[in-house]
Amino acid sequence: MRTAAVNFLELAAYKPRIEAELRRQYADARRSARPVFRPYLDLLAEFTLRGGKRFRALLVLAGYHLATGREPSGALSAAAALEHFQSWMLIHDDIIDHSEERRGGPTLHRSLARQHAEEQGLGASAEYGVALGITLGDLEEPFTVAALGAARVSEGRRAAALSEYARMTRETAFGQLLDVRNGSRPVSAVTERDVLLVHELKSAYYTVASPLRIGASLGGARGNLLRRLDEIGVDLGVAFQLRDDVLGAGLGTGDPGKSANDLVEGKRTLLVVRAWARAGNEGRSLIERVLGRADAPATDVAALRELIRATGSLDYSERRITALRRRASRRIAAASGLTGAGRSLLEEIGDRLVDRSV
Repeated sequence: MRTAAVNFLELAAYKPRIEAELRRQYADARRSARPVFRPYLDLLAEFTLRGGKRFRALLVLAGYHLATGREPSGALSAAAALEHFQSWMLIHDDIIDHSEERRGGPTLHRSLARQHAEEQGLGASAEYGVALGITLGDLEEPFTVAALGAARVSEGRRAAALSEYARMTRETAFGQLLDVRNGSRPVSAVTERDVLLVHELKSAYYTVASPLRIGASLGGARGNLLRRLDEIGVDLGVAFQLRDDVLGAGLGTGDPGKSANDLVEGKRTLLVVRAWARAGNEGRSLIERVLGRADAPATDVAALRELIRATGSLDYSERRITALRRRASRRIAAASGLTGAGRSLLEEIGDRLVDRSV
């Protein structure tokens, strides 16, 4: 029997149950593990439960509801699976980006390196932290697969969800590969198409499209609805990442000093690529002095932000965000198999992904 429509706030009320499911899964693994492994499982549990919006998990619930019209508790285990996947990606991302902090605490590899140093272990502490961090990130995959496989649906629906998970994992890895490659190239060699392809593969699938499709697959969706969710999810996911790039460069409405600074981290964003294409020699010299240089003077960072504005690069990104958001709305309106409440839910998801300041 179909129940009343679920809006996003009602979905968000499932967050405590998602947290409880994650705790249960880690506790079960801890009980069955040999004692030597339990401290490492505790580290994973602490990292995953440290915080986060749980947006991807909520999109799994949204996809299930869109396919069934029912309250989505049957997809709770699969929602938790997306949080395991997110931890896996973040742990490895932090190693690649040499990050020091994540969700208000030390990154996992830095924490492990610090522990190694305190215990006066043999070898280089930094290398030890990276090696164990990679391994613990890998350990999140069996948690992900097991949680998807535990969904209380038919075997055929679980198989469809696992197939989507395999696609998501592959595309995310391809996106990460391209992102690392782009970071090794001069800005002049990176095109807008390069940037947007990374955003589609690395961000859009695992942030929006695949969570929706995993949930919908668990709810029995096929064919047309899954294709529409893919199109809508990619548009919203790329717009989400373009918005993230604006905020990460300190170009949002808040205090730029409080933002994660993608500029000094060297990220090849659309903002930087477009600014390079339109800047003169002096502007390009400024980009080279700031991009990827953690010790860049604050005055140069501020000047690069102003260059991004002056070249029209910020306005261009904003126009791309708006165009993607509008196209997603057109796709939502035209999608068959959605109720009016389902369309409203997807519109609300789009607003929360794109119209944000954090």
